[in-house]
Amino acid sequence: MKKLWKILLGIGTIVVGILALSSRGNKKQFEKDVKDNKNKVKDVQEKANQLKEEKKVTKSKIKNTSDKIKTTKSKIKSTKSAKKTISDFEKKYRNKKK
Repeated sequence: MKKLWKILLGIGTIVVGILALSSRGNKKQFEKDVKDNKNKVKDVQEKANQLKEEKKVTKSKIKNTSDKIKTTKSKIKSTKSAKKTISDFEKKYRNKKK
């Protein structure tokens, strides 16, 4: 009985080994898959480089816009003194009721 189990176990391991080797695929398929993966990686890297360039352009546009905003704000005259003058005028002349 022990010999029968050993023989069945041996045959089973041989069958499983053969199935494992056959399921690995052939070398040509593996090389094809590797080549496809390399092409996909190249495509992704090209897109990443393109996005980096677009990001640089966008950052430079933002910088130019913020510089324009700064120069425009520096040219604007303050209205603080005008508001004070108006409020003084209103206090002095318009809000007096008899």
